[in-house]
Amino acid sequence: MVKKKVKKKIVKKKVVKKKVSLGVNVKDISWKNELSVGENNIDKQHKGMILQIQKLEKNLQVENPLPGVRECIHFLDKYTKEHFTYEEAYMKKNKYPGLAKHKKVHGEFIKFYNKYKKELTVKLAKAVDAKELAREHTKSVHKYLGEWLIKHIKGEDKKYCEFISPKKCGVKEKVVASKKINIAEISKEIKAEQISKQRAPIKHLASGKKGVKKGEFVFTGIEGFDELLNEGIPKGSSVLVAGGAGSGKTIFTLQALSNQAMKGKKCLYMSFEERESRLVDHMKSFGWKADELIKKGKLKVVRINPFDITRNVDALLAQQKGELLIDIDPVIIPKGFKPDFIALDSLTAIASAFTGKEENYRIYIEQLFRFFEKIGATSFLITETEQIPKIFSKTGVEEFLADGVVVIYNLKHGNVRENAIEILKLRGASHEKKIVAMQITGEGMVVYPEQEVFSEISNDLG
Repeated sequence: MVKKKVKKKIVKKKVVKKKVSLGVNVKDISWKNELSVGENNIDKQHKGMILQIQKLEKNLQVENPLPGVRECIHFLDKYTKEHFTYEEAYMKKNKYPGLAKHKKVHGEFIKFYNKYKKELTVKLAKAVDAKELAREHTKSVHKYLGEWLIKHIKGEDKKYCEFISPKKCGVKEKVVASKKINIAEISKEIKAEQISKQRAPIKHLASGKKGVKKGEFVFTGIEGFDELLNEGIPKGSSVLVAGGAGSGKTIFTLQALSNQAMKGKKCLYMSFEERESRLVDHMKSFGWKADELIKKGKLKVVRINPFDITRNVDALLAQQKGELLIDIDPVIIPKGFKPDFIALDSLTAIASAFTGKEENYRIYIEQLFRFFEKIGATSFLITETEQIPKIFSKTGVEEFLADGVVVIYNLKHGNVRENAIEILKLRGASHEKKIVAMQITGEGMVVYPEQEVFSEISNDLG
């Protein structure tokens, strides 16, 4: 009996050792002064990579590693664009002779990133155990990034460090002002070389095109989502935000309005279900300054009984003897408040109050959209749908009248659920036509525009 117990303990130790041994010495994945390349911004970017590697280590211990994998891919997408561009520009400005060779090393990393992202997307669509798949991907990318980073900094990066600022190489000191580079200036200079030939044939077309007026387009301020918009949302548009229960529709609209209120815009959030205090607490839980915005008069959160609207519409229709052009101003907007942005949560709740009076609801909805258009407010109108919807509103009239439709999906990948988002349509503006990964974090919604989602959506909608 004693021997069996000893044997079990030995086996257990081997399993634990295997779990933490990922081919990378964890002690090496931390910032040391010897890793400095003598340029503060590049050092900060390298520290960001180290932090991401440390996050991957922690991601192996969580019950569902998929969100962490999504976050890592999002980080790598930015890293390959922003850090590599910045670093190459720094070497170019300082006439480093090994720039061409260094670019090739960056190119190999980009190949790894693209292959890693593609493999995850393909395998995830067919995965039975998505958690285990995400865990395996966490291990592989953790190993690659750890080995690549240390080898790259101590090898290739040290070479340009020794050439450009040998006195500062490996020493934690501030770089003189002349060595600092503006990231906007760098991006402009590097990218200009890459696209100059492409622009040349169409210069005559661009010269005759009118510029976009300031304020003509607006953005939500939601990380990643605005990257799906090539110009933005045309000011004054009405946008349906459709999705199933718990998909993140309310968070999307609250976050968009909070961001606009922070910029000084007047925002009105109208709820037909949740009470005002609960919505305000919801905003505060994400760190959004709801109380401050309300006190400054930039944000107003009101709760309206949908049956009050029904009674008012019935009375107005009776007064006008069925006339379609009813005056809904006092029914929907608080007196003395002219909003720049409006969120209505939800059209589904209003439609339910009109049960048995579908014609009255249709009249009201038509006038509601006309009213928003008249006052020039950009509006977000929530509609409740199935998790993978084919119809994006209660009657179909709403999505026809709306200028845009944003769909939030709640998908199932084997034993894991995750969210995705899509701009289905947007009149008057071009946008990315793809379904991409999205998740709710402690700071709100984050969209991953570089990560397309292929699953039962394409099967059901295609």
